[in-house]
Amino acid sequence: MSYFSITYHSFLILLVSISMNFLVVIEKTQAQTSVKQITPNDVYAQVMLISDELHFLLNYFNLEHDHEGIIKRYHIQTLLKPRITWQKTYEIMIKINILRSSHQLPIIEPVNMEPVLQLNPDMVYEQTQRILTEIRIFKFRQNIHSQGFELKTFSNKTPLDVYNALAHISVSFDELNRSGFTPSYVFGETMRIYNDLSTILQHLGIQDKTIPSTRNDQATPNDTFDIAMKILNRIKLIQVKVGIEVVDFSVFVKKSMTSSDVFTMSQMIIAELQTIKAYFGLKNYITPAASRYTNKTPADVDQLMNWNLRKLSLIYNLGER
Repeated sequence: MSYFSITYHSFLILLVSISMNFLVVIEKTQAQTSVKQITPNDVYAQVMLISDELHFLLNYFNLEHDHEGIIKRYHIQTLLKPRITWQKTYEIMIKINILRSSHQLPIIEPVNMEPVLQLNPDMVYEQTQRILTEIRIFKFRQNIHSQGFELKTFSNKTPLDVYNALAHISVSFDELNRSGFTPSYVFGETMRIYNDLSTILQHLGIQDKTIPSTRNDQATPNDTFDIAMKILNRIKLIQVKVGIEVVDFSVFVKKSMTSSDVFTMSQMIIAELQTIKAYFGLKNYITPAASRYTNKTPADVDQLMNWNLRKLSLIYNLGER
């Protein structure tokens, strides 16, 4: 074989290789551009389906529903992030467990996700699908039949719109369950905060010598809510130090708090701690679902939340590390 033939043969092999690689790049690019881009409008449309399903169940069980009153009381105005909205869906999944338990169905463990700095609407959309599925499973298990609800289209919706709609749904579940969160449920979520803080301290090599605060047997949800706000403000200072976008939670403050309000703030704390975990590379440290507790009181929750504040104080300067 001549030198020219070998060279020409090698050139053909190189040309084919380049062409195949080029086709692979094109296929990958097309696959990436074909991925569905989820917007707050898409998420809001799914939330409205959840609302339709829930209102059907309220009517089915002949339960009064203060639709306008709930919207008025739980409508907030602030700049929220999708991570806060996602955490609201977690709260709703807990209430679905309460609904299942009250109808003698086994409970399911709510889905948790890995810590991320920026959570996009796609993850909230996924949660709406889980909620819809669980509602439909409940209806099937209870032999409840209904026609499908129409998927509507919306425009100019924001994560805040989605959050407010989910807040309405969450309170509506209280009406369906005939109760809100008890201190035992709040204690379970406060333990999740404790576990997250312990994980961060261990990762940073900070020795934790904190002990529980003195128990206040007269503690009320208002007292614990105040501590939760102090924790959120302390987290905000840390976030500012390390360049994480913050959220203003002052709009959640009101005169009279319930255990459900404290539960909501515990979810805000968990959502914000995920950004701290993600910043320090704790991507694989997913906050576990809450253990089930019984007979806990507001005093138990208050003592544990105060302990969490002490633990957070140890990592106050972590942004300088």
